[in-house]
Amino acid sequence: MARVKAIGMFDSGFGGLSVLREVVKVLPQYDYMYLGDNARTPYGTRSSDLVYEFTKQAVDFLFSRRCDLVILACNTASADALRKIQQEYLPKKYPRKRVLGVIVPALEEAIEATKNNRVGVLATEGTVVSKTFPREMKLRAPKIRVFQQAAPLLVPLVEAGERKTPAAKPILENYIRPLLKKNIDTLILGCTHYGHLEKEIKRIVGKKIRLVSEGPVVARKLNLYLERHPEIESRLTRGKRRTFYTTDLSERFKRLGAVFFGTAIRPQKITFR
Repeated sequence: MARVKAIGMFDSGFGGLSVLREVVKVLPQYDYMYLGDNARTPYGTRSSDLVYEFTKQAVDFLFSRRCDLVILACNTASADALRKIQQEYLPKKYPRKRVLGVIVPALEEAIEATKNNRVGVLATEGTVVSKTFPREMKLRAPKIRVFQQAAPLLVPLVEAGERKTPAAKPILENYIRPLLKKNIDTLILGCTHYGHLEKEIKRIVGKKIRLVSEGPVVARKLNLYLERHPEIESRLTRGKRRTFYTTDLSERFKRLGAVFFGTAIRPQKITFR
């Protein structure tokens, strides 16, 4: 294992396993390491400073396990920590390593999809408060307006396995209606959990609105990124190994991990101080 150069993926909990599942479908040849900070989830209600510290710990851990590239599959971490890690932390401590997020790939997909320049974002409270989606969109496509909606009940809904219950529809409608009133034609599912609600959301928004789910988008964008950066791709090992870490090893993690990743996983517990 010491020789492995893996792609690392970090999330505050389970959601990033959905992204990893899609990435593995597109790029099965590489070795992957996943870290879920389940002991301190959710990040969506944490301060940005605390999210940065937690994310930095996760990046340090994955780099210490010989990951050369880490993806922040957590939208809150991507919103509150990614820029500072890329611009300040990596140049000083890890100049040859890279950390990527999930927000910019989703935005790039939405820019290509929208026809009327009105894009909705369904996200956690922390991501909405950070204003990362509208800020990053303004940098890339200033003509496109971004309308955000916090959806704090969706993560527990998915994790409780209740997305197909009668209670799910009114909760989703309550979050989605304000965005539909803005005449959006594209909706970004700005939390990795929300991809599990894609079918239910499609029934509400109809066929005319394009959904951007982060898992498939990140997989495609990562493939393109590695093609553009052979200096990173050439260092990655191709053993098809999948290693899983969590800060809270429980039967719940194993059960939900299998649901999110699509197959049984064997996680190992780590502790941050």
